[in-house]
Amino acid sequence: MRFASEGLVFIFIAAAIAAGTFMVALNRRSWPLWLLAFLLTIIALWVAYFFRDPERTGQRGDDVVVAPADGKVVLIQEVDEPAFMGGRARRVSIFMNVFSVHVNRYPISGAVTYVKYNPGKFLNAAVEKSSLENEQMSVGIESAHGRVMMRQIAGLIARRIITYSKVGDTAHQGDRMGLIRFGSRVDVFLPLSATVKVKIGDFPVAGTTVIAELAK
Repeated sequence: MRFASEGLVFIFIAAAIAAGTFMVALNRRSWPLWLLAFLLTIIALWVAYFFRDPERTGQRGDDVVVAPADGKVVLIQEVDEPAFMGGRARRVSIFMNVFSVHVNRYPISGAVTYVKYNPGKFLNAAVEKSSLENEQMSVGIESAHGRVMMRQIAGLIARRIITYSKVGDTAHQGDRMGLIRFGSRVDVFLPLSATVKVKIGDFPVAGTTVIAELAK
């Protein structure tokens, strides 16, 4: 299984602690230490599971928008987004829990023309006001059929957003563009002319599930 490079140090530390506890338990022949070592092994396996980075394939095209994140669709709304979209836009919000794949992917191909970091709070990422108040990174893409923006939003537990994107980069649909550690949310902003293909409660798969179609 492939793992995100940003998580390798966490995987190594968790595995080393679990292995060290097993060695101490073996040396002291202590059942409480054996139990602790077992619990630490479960945690180490979860850390590795959290940072998994599977390959993804699916439908591609200039007129389709694929999910940038695994998780649950929690909001679909018409909102104001003046910074990049230039006014009203359709927002699809995908909440990632601690068991979701946390590698994020480009929803559309095009030129990266906008990258903006905003510091902020660490509220529950599933709630509406986290879109305005939480720490976040926005990446705007000029696609063949209009502007599309994705926004990585830190959550209640998440404390670091990682974004590879820089202004001037070329976004390739489905490619990896970043990661958020330990529970978070990704918003996708679409033109109002776009047709949303998911509904609240759906569980899209990053890089695979088509969440919208753009007007040609």
